[in-house]
Amino acid sequence: MAEPWVSADVIAEHLGVTKDSVYVWIANKAMPAHRVGRLWKFQITEVDAWVRADGAVDATSEKVDR
Repeated sequence: MAEPWVSADVIAEHLGVTKDSVYVWIANKAMPAHRVGRLWKFQITEVDAWVRADGAVDATSEKVDR
């Protein structure tokens, strides 16, 4: 079964951030998102993989050793 597409509201809630942060990440950090008309749609597995690959890391902050 195909994974459903979700809205920016759902992704923001899933990540615990504001919707504004999601839009900034789309524009500046290559967050995986797909434009459908005027709406942005996401697949949670793609976004989770992007986060795990440090896609959301702020370049001005220090990275913490893991």
